Amino acid sequence: MFERLLKKIAFQLMEASIPYMVIGGQAVLLYGEPRLTRDIDVTLGMGVDGLDRIKKITRIIGLGSLVENEKEFVEQNRVLPTIDKKSGIRVDFIFSFSPYGRQAIERSRDVKLGNSSVKFASLEDVVIHKVIAGRARDLEDVKSILLKNREYDSVYIERWLKQFDKSLGGKFLKVFRSLKKEIHD
Repeated sequence: MFERLLKKIAFQLMEASIPYMVIGGQAVLLYGEPRLTRDIDVTLGMGVDGLDRIKKITRIIGLGSLVENEKEFVEQNRVLPTIDKKSGIRVDFIFSFSPYGRQAIERSRDVKLGNSSVKFASLEDVVIHKVIAGRARDLEDVKSILLKNREYDSVYIERWLKQFDKSLGGKFLKVFRSLKKEIHD
């Protein structure tokens, strides 16, 4: 079910020339340990001004909105939550036109699913997203990714986490270094 839906989303976004990458649990399945995930998270390389284009795509795919006032919700939260009417799978479209978001989408990689190709966030960008999310499940995902993939661009991860520490007032770099030390010791 997930694969079929991922392929439909990827095809429609490609047809509309909308840059994107799959993040979240689906990306963790690619780089980390298998785990239950109930949704699909798609980061879009566009601002909220592209909402009408995404709404058209969601109608084509058969996704229904989970919010009443989509425009207001997306302007406040930068996400359009939807659900696949056939399978009940939730799909969140995340609007991101920041310098980081653009670079992460450029770094995304094509992954073959049958005869289709779907763009997934790079390992490093999945780690960055998960560290910033910071929930226990996200940090466990980071550990599984780092354990399974010994070679990754730590400098890239640390550079962006340092930037997010400054802009968001977090301790993301410290968390990442602690996880890395725990894994590699």
